[in-house]
This record gives sequence, structure tokens and C-alpha cells, in this order.
Amino acid sequence: MNLDIAVLSGDGIGPEVTKQAIKTLKAVGEVYNHSFTFKEAPVGAIAIDQTGDPLPEKTLQLCLETDAVLFGAIGDPKYDNDPSAKVRPEQGLLKLRKSLGLFTNIRPIKAFPTLIDKSPLKEDRIAGTDLTIYRELTGGIYFGEKKLNEEGSVASDLCEYSDYEIERIAHLAFKAARSRRKKLTLVDKANVLETSRLWRRVVTNIGKSYPDVELDFLFVDNAAMQMILNPSQFDVILTENMFGDIISDEGSVIGGSIGLLASASVGDENAMFEPIHGSFPQGKGKGIANPIASILSAAMLLEHFKLFEEAKAVNKAVEKALEMKVVTPDLDPESKKSTTDVGNFIADYIANAEEIINYNQENIDYGQSTII
Repeated sequence: MNLDIAVLSGDGIGPEVTKQAIKTLKAVGEVYNHSFTFKEAPVGAIAIDQTGDPLPEKTLQLCLETDAVLFGAIGDPKYDNDPSAKVRPEQGLLKLRKSLGLFTNIRPIKAFPTLIDKSPLKEDRIAGTDLTIYRELTGGIYFGEKKLNEEGSVASDLCEYSDYEIERIAHLAFKAARSRRKKLTLVDKANVLETSRLWRRVVTNIGKSYPDVELDFLFVDNAAMQMILNPSQFDVILTENMFGDIISDEGSVIGGSIGLLASASVGDENAMFEPIHGSFPQGKGKGIANPIASILSAAMLLEHFKLFEEAKAVNKAVEKALEMKVVTPDLDPESKKSTTDVGNFIADYIANAEEIINYNQENIDYGQSTII
């Protein structure tokens, strides 16, 4: 397969972790005889600095012309700490999602057995957790009309959804549940919000077309609590934009590090793959950023194009890195491994897995090739 991939590394640690994802895809290409072409473009704060626009027209055009987008991270303290800033890096991401028609965000959350002790939650709470969140991405309160009175003392944000917006993501979520453990949970606030009542009516009606999938409902406040008390009860969670933003970030504590969480944003014609962590400007250039979320995002890219065996190879390499403790300090404070070391190990494993006879821990400790 030949794929043209737009690379939007962005700000902070974005370029560092994205580089490792590209390295992983190149290893996959060599082993499985695929051709991946990577074309870079600026987005976020770096794009504002260069052009005054967080999403330059050339960047958007590249994304529209390529097969997929590999995204890093955006954000910079000089904008985060300036509430009066009229142009912000995040505006570029929202515009990109809207322009590409990326209406569904998919976020897998898994408790890796080798990392359960890294989670702030107790093992008996999180063991066996393996869920996926389907978050609506281009509607709701984030995109609704926003008002502020002249005195700056009264503000409002409109939350609006149509049945069509709900239907298209609901079908994707039901199909995903059908291929997993056949359970779908709609998270809403139907006891208060009219938009949530619409979600519940539409999803209930669609559920009749998927009789093999168990459908249940949770109010978002209860869902937030259940994510901590018993996350393994969930299979596929379907929810609107803002609730999904909150619930998915809450889920990051289950695995012990937000640096493990990948995501895919898909539409009818376009797709983008990105780690859910932020730009972590404090870690920029220090080699301490965890690249696994970006690498797992690359695995989701492969799955999107039905390269399931290749995606499985990436996931297996990540699991081996975790098992061998080839990880960054967020997962092991005693680790001396850098962002590049972790990326090298995973790409090396993909390229040489069948030839591995043994692992030499001393070589791993010195950051040398692990293949003997």
C-alpha cells in the first residue's frame, strides 16, 4: 500500500514524539512492503509565529490532499497565560477538525498489566479495563454561538445538535461494539439538557438496528464516578463533544500516564491520528516525552486502512517495550531511557521480531540494540 501522510508535529514535545511514530511506520513499511510518504506542515503556536494563523491555508490544503494526518500537539504558555489573546493555537485544531469533517474521535483506554502499579487507582478497580470512547467532535457547545455582553459580565455558549450529527457517530459506535464485547453505553445528561434528550431518543432508535448490542445509559456525573469505581464494566462509550473531552481525559489515569493514550479522528473522507496529551512545553527538548501515545496513534492509522497485521505488530512492540521497561521517566522514575531510545526499541522490534533469540538486559540498560 502507498500512503501520503501529512505530518503536523505542532508545538512543544509534538515534534519529538511524532518523529518516533514516523520511525515506527517506516519500520512497518520495510517489513510489510508498504510505501509511506511524509509531508510536514506547521500548525498551532509555531504556525502563528510564522504566519499569524494557527492553521495556514497551505497546511489545510496539504491535509485535504493526503490520505491521512499524523498530528503531534499544540499549545504554548505565551498563549495559555494570555486570556486576551485573539488568536490561539487551539483554534487551528478546531478549524482543522471542522474543515476535514472529522466528526468522530475514537480513544481506546486500556490497563496494561505491566503498568497497573503505575496507576493511582487500585488494581482491583482497573484490572481488565479495555474500553473505547466514541466522542462527537464537530458539534455541541464547543462550536455553538458564543456571546458576551458589552460590559463583559454575562456570557453564553450555545449547545446544539441535530439528529443527523448524532446518527452518523452512533452507527460507528454500534459497529465498534458489535466487533468487541457487544455493549454500548450512552453518556448524557438527559435529566437536564434537551440536547441530551435528543441524543437518547436518536441512539435508542438506532439501537433497534443492532439487536446483538446491549445498550445502556448513564448520566455524565455518574459515568465520571463509574470510570473511577469500575472502569472494566465499559466496552464502548458514546457521548457528545464536551462530555467526551472530560471523560476521555479522566480515563488517562487508568493506564498510569496520559502518555499512553492514542486517538483517531475520522470523517467520511478524512482521518487524523494524534496522542491526546498536550504539548508539555516544560519537557520540550529534554528527551523525557513518552512517545508511546503517538506510536499507538500510528497503529490506529494502520487499522484505519485495514492493515490489521501491521497494527498488531506495532501494539506487540509497544507491549514488549513496557514488559522490558524500555520506557520514559513518567512510567519509571528510575529509567534513563529517552524519547528516542523508546522509539528505537519499538521500531527495532518491529523490524527484527522474528530474528530475536534473546534479550540482553545489559544492552537495554546501555541503550544499545536489543537484538542479539
